Formats: sequence, C-alpha cells, structure tokens
Amino acid sequence: MSFSQDVKQEIAGKLPQGKKAELAYLAAMFMQCARRGPISDGAPYILFHTENFQAARICFTLTKKLFNIEVDVSARTSQIQTYLLKIPDSPELTESLCINGNMDALDLSGQEEKKAFLTGAFLCTGSVSDPSLSYHLEIVCSSGERASLLRSLASSFGMKAGVVRRKNHEVFYLKDGSQIVDMLGIMDAHVSLMNMENSRIVRDMRNSINRRVNCEAANIRKTVSASVRQVEDIRFLEQAGVLREISPKLRQIADARLDNPDLPLKDLGEMLDPPVGKSGVNHRLRKLSELADRIRKDPACRIS
Repeated sequence: MSFSQDVKQEIAGKLPQGKKAELAYLAAMFMQCARRGPISDGAPYILFHTENFQAARICFTLTKKLFNIEVDVSARTSQIQTYLLKIPDSPELTESLCINGNMDALDLSGQEEKKAFLTGAFLCTGSVSDPSLSYHLEIVCSSGERASLLRSLASSFGMKAGVVRRKNHEVFYLKDGSQIVDMLGIMDAHVSLMNMENSRIVRDMRNSINRRVNCEAANIRKTVSASVRQVEDIRFLEQAGVLREISPKLRQIADARLDNPDLPLKDLGEMLDPPVGKSGVNHRLRKLSELADRIRKDPACRIS
C-alpha cells in the first residue's frame, strides 16, 4: 500500500469519542461525499458515494449509531470498487450534518470536534505523498467555502494551509513537512507520524550530506581553478624574464606554487621560511597575478 493508504487505514481504526465529535466526523464525510438523491418510495434520500471502503463502513456505523437509521449499501465493481450508501433523509439528519449547506449550524467549538472534522474530511477525499519523495498533503473540496473551513480549522492548530483551485475543485493543502506531521498527530495517525519522522530524518541527513559534498566539490573546483590560474601567471612572468626582478618574498611564493600546484594556500604558507599565513600567501599570489595582467596589457611594462 501507499503511504496515503496506510494513513487512511490507521485513522479509520479509531473513531472519535463523544457525540459532538462523532457528529463532526460524520458531517465532514457527508460534506465531502454526500449529495441529495431523488425521492424514492415517496421519501427523500441522501446518497453517500465513495471508493474508500473504510469511509463507507464508518458512514454506515455512525449514521446507524447517531440517528438509528437503516442504511442501504451497494457495491459496484468496474475498474475501481465503489460503494453507494442510500440514507433516508430526515430533518434531524439534515440539520445536524448541515446537509442543507448551512455550515454555521455545525458545532466545531471544541478541539476534539475540530480534529474529528479534519479527520473525516481527509479520510474521504484526502491524500498525502510519500515523505521520502516529497511533502504534500491535500484534501479536495467541492467549493471554496468548504476548503476555507478546513483552512480555518487547521489554522486553529497553528498550521498555515493553502487553498488552490484545480479544475472544478478547491484543494486544501499543506506542503511543510513539520505541519504535515502535526496534521497526522491531529488525526491520531501516530504510527504513520513516526514513519514520516523517520523518513524526514533520513531525507534531511541525505540532503545535508549532499549539500556538504556539493560545497566541498565547489571549494575544490575553486581551489584548483585558482591554482591553475596562478601557475599560468607565474609561468608567464618566468617566460617574460620578470621573476628575477621581483622581490625575494614574491619569488619565494612563486617557486613554492610552481613546485606544489595543488597545495592549498594554508599548507603552501607553512612551507615558506619563515611561514606565512593563508591571507599573506593569497596577498603575494594576487600581486603576481596583477603584475602578469599589467605585462599582458603592456609588454613594455615592468615592476614599478
């Protein structure tokens, strides 16, 4: 199974405690997967359609428990197994689960109710990427109002979620790894949370090592490039007959660089007598390069 499927299987095994939280959980599921169906046998029905077996099971269980309503369940298999729950509508069901679209009537004042609502919404239309590849959690909503409600609930837990339009849907999303971990904690997906944390540690270590290797490789390229340029300048001064005219200190560093073209500046300075620090070595080599540049521009030029 994918990481997203693992998360859903884990959270589906833990129903919320307390009637308010159960109502919030079921309301989120109805918000994501339910629609009013045609009147059948003279009575109105709500149709709950999902490809997720756990969501169908929980919807059946909570509807029966909270409203004592008998639910008709049918399954269809084409390329994907789908489940359709036919639920007799009633004023209490409509009002309690905000099937009439009045989300203000929903009681989400408590932390447990907010957690339950986010969990129910994710179970129905949510997904989360494999943390070893990327950090992305999303819940697809049918309207901007519903996506904004999820963002508001996430904000109450300190998460900064985004909402983006994708085709005919609004998508609530999180892209920060630490906030996705927080979301998994809110949904009581603690095993998945630990698996993600382990993946984050491995990924962060790999990225850190890659950054260090890239930095060291860049430093090596920079050092080698500088050394090649220094040797070229010294060879140019040698061919121009200028090395015998320069000061003993510059001649000493020129000879040391020619004999040790790959040596870092610090080690090169320690070879001199007396030893010279890295900045001193760099200063002398820079003077040689500046002299070489002047003579290239004006061959008649000599040491001033």
